[in-house]
Amino acid sequence: MKITPVDLKKIDERSANIYEAAIVAAKRARQINDDNRLEYNTLVNQIVTTPEDEFEDKANPDLIRISVEFEKKHKAHQYAMDELLNGQIQYRYKDTE
Repeated sequence: MKITPVDLKKIDERSANIYEAAIVAAKRARQINDDNRLEYNTLVNQIVTTPEDEFEDKANPDLIRISVEFEKKHKAHQYAMDELLNGQIQYRYKDTE
């Protein structure tokens, strides 16, 4: 996986404060990660496993295929940062009243 640095000036253009933008992107990354985890668990639970000897560790090819597909996906923080830089994330402050 190659590493691409993010220009802080681009982040500063999208928000009033770079630190607030980092928090917003982190919260969005957690949401994306939760969605990915739910999707993964749903797919894994649909796989039918046959009851075998509990001491044998045989790899299920369907489970391996699903795991590899999820490993190849872009990471949640990459999606969140792209959304932030493209202006797709909207956030507001909580009312303190």
